[in-house]
Amino acid sequence: MADLITRAAVVMLARTLHVPVEKVKHLESLGAENVDAIRHRMANTLYDEHAEVFKRISALVPIVPLKIALPIVQKTVPATMAGRAAGAVGLAHPKKASSALALLQVDYAADAAPYIDPRAVVKLAPVIDDHAPVVAIAREVLRRKDYITAAQFVEAATPELIRAVEQGIDDNEGLMRAGAFVHNGAIISDILRVIVESNPARVSDIIQAAAEGPTDLRLDALSVLFRIDADLISTVGDVMFAETDPLVLADLFKSYLDEGAAPELLTFAGHLSPSALDSLATNPVIEDDDVLFAVIRTAVAERNPDVWRGMLDVAERTAPGVQSRAVRMLTDIDVSEFDGVAALATEHGLWPSVLRLAAGQEPDLQAQMASRFQATVTDADRACIHEHAAALGLTEQVAPLLASLAARD
Repeated sequence: MADLITRAAVVMLARTLHVPVEKVKHLESLGAENVDAIRHRMANTLYDEHAEVFKRISALVPIVPLKIALPIVQKTVPATMAGRAAGAVGLAHPKKASSALALLQVDYAADAAPYIDPRAVVKLAPVIDDHAPVVAIAREVLRRKDYITAAQFVEAATPELIRAVEQGIDDNEGLMRAGAFVHNGAIISDILRVIVESNPARVSDIIQAAAEGPTDLRLDALSVLFRIDADLISTVGDVMFAETDPLVLADLFKSYLDEGAAPELLTFAGHLSPSALDSLATNPVIEDDDVLFAVIRTAVAERNPDVWRGMLDVAERTAPGVQSRAVRMLTDIDVSEFDGVAALATEHGLWPSVLRLAAGQEPDLQAQMASRFQATVTDADRACIHEHAAALGLTEQVAPLLASLAARD
């Protein structure tokens, strides 16, 4: 199954090409970045194909007053064509296009919005002085559940426009669903940061809507939240664990695992605050052996430092019995699947968490842990492990693990 970002990228590509998702689903194997690059190239090609025609239309803009032209256009020109032409006008005359927004009927503008050249939206957004028409159009686009079009506009939004949209649109579900189609995580972070600063209570409303919503909304929320800046994850996580019933959270996390979104969930967990991690580690869902094994198995399979960090941060905070079960599950996985994990732990500073997890285990279990890294651990890795053990004051507690790692095959 493709990751959440890749799935969204494929859906957006299908929309750009006006084909069913099944026609391009095979491109999931290329990954999110490549699929998104294809989408942008195809979009540019499609819009540039009729550039000469739109150039002639654009040339009329300085001549014909908007108050005369737009009522005629809205009565005689299909919205699909008007949207495509609007892109050319926006690129050539951004200030004029900005002024035109207030003269458009909301329904007509929402009909045309999916066909506007995204490059024009990027150029137009910074010169919009009156945000009210944009908010009205955005509200209508979300009412229609056209989240892909909303996402394309979100990607171009300025901080001022974001604040206007936040104040003028109360559709928390729609905002989260649109956010899942925004490819750039930095843009999502910028948007959420503006919301956190201007209306912190809104964050709580959005989180609750997602936590208590259907599975597809929950996945959209996770797609947004695991990609935002680390400090924002910490902020959002604190809200999530402080204000959401633990049983609702247990069901939420279980649904993520059932849907194959464990990597995204663990990446999110790896940036939670200590208090939120403590809450997660004691949540009833962690007592479920199927959940526990899915988390361990995902980390081993992913070879992703963020996923490993999330797994270790949670595991080392669980109750002793849960920790031991987790370690035994780790050692039940074939040693061949741990190739490269020792180097990953050294490069990304994961050994302290491994050592703290090992410190509470019996000698035989520590030795089994060590056996999983033994085949690929280097002298540099061993030196790093010893340094961390000494710095943490755990040299004696993890002596069986250190001794096993020191042994040569």
